[in-house]
Amino acid sequence: MRFIKDNEFIRGNCPMTKEEVRILSVVKLEIEDDYRVLDIGAGTGSVSIQMAQQCTKGKVIAIEKDEEALVVIKQNKEKFKVDNLEIISAEALEIEPSIVGEFDAIFVGGSGGNIADIIEKYGSKLRKNRNIVLNFITINNVYKAMEALKGLNYEVECVQLQVSKTKGQSYMLMANNPIFVVSGKKY
Repeated sequence: MRFIKDNEFIRGNCPMTKEEVRILSVVKLEIEDDYRVLDIGAGTGSVSIQMAQQCTKGKVIAIEKDEEALVVIKQNKEKFKVDNLEIISAEALEIEPSIVGEFDAIFVGGSGGNIADIIEKYGSKLRKNRNIVLNFITINNVYKAMEALKGLNYEVECVQLQVSKTKGQSYMLMANNPIFVVSGKKY
């Protein structure tokens, strides 16, 4: 499995899950080639595209509400030729009743402040012994997510990832925001 570098994605002005966070998040999902996967708050589609390349016999459904991000994710879908990616333009909780069937993995990149409801409603669609992975910048959302997952009897883990990279000729390190990667296994 080849992981896609940040500079390969079409980006626009939308937030994108950075390479190191994307790699860790996808690994934590434990995706197999025939999985049916959901990406909530898909943004530019960097995680959706990476997952779609990993489950070539399966399917990825990406939900995104931001119009600008939807343009970018469609461009990335075309660029990377991932025919097993379905893009849904909607707010996650509004569209949830029409998202039918079970999923083998769920990634949440954006929650619009409704993380507990998203975990409860979409978690009911996650197969047993499968994983949900969520990315956060704020400690408040990490706490809400971990409490919601624990309340639903998931096995919960949180990893905080801080990445700094050199920039320019001086090798000065430039830091990205720390990201919290919360993962839960459903039992």
